[in-house]
Amino acid sequence: MVSSFSVPQRVLHWIMAALILFNLLFTDAMETAGRLMFRGQMLTPEQVSAANIHAYVGITVLVLAVVRLCLRFVQGVPPEPEQEPPFLRVVAKIGHWAFYALFFVMPFAGIGAWYFENKTAAFAHTGPLKLLMWALIAAHIAGALVHQFYWKTDVLKRMTSGR
Repeated sequence: MVSSFSVPQRVLHWIMAALILFNLLFTDAMETAGRLMFRGQMLTPEQVSAANIHAYVGITVLVLAVVRLCLRFVQGVPPEPEQEPPFLRVVAKIGHWAFYALFFVMPFAGIGAWYFENKTAAFAHTGPLKLLMWALIAAHIAGALVHQFYWKTDVLKRMTSGR
């Protein structure tokens, strides 16, 4: 039975968190480029380069998600703490798998929008998927804080320093 996340799992978690937060917070270049592109206007090389940073970060998230999912299946994950009520265990499991789904769906929607000029993909990427990602992040942080300060479990330690 696994008692903590492995070092590669922890490193991937935090790298992906940083990359996802970067792409969620710094969207101006891609939004400008997308707006111009969908209007049929030409983009300057600087605009394309700036927008590509967002695209490359998203593609990196997709590749890291594949690695992370493989590690999850090969190395396993620690069990949920017993202090967590059964209903919330189910909610947490759904939330974690929703994250994994978004790690794949959001980059593919972004690829569809940027590289294939698909307006539906652009809408999904910048609208409901982005909103769901923010909601999951907020719930994930809230859950970690509840574990740390209310149930006093080792959940944060398992994803930071290990046991």
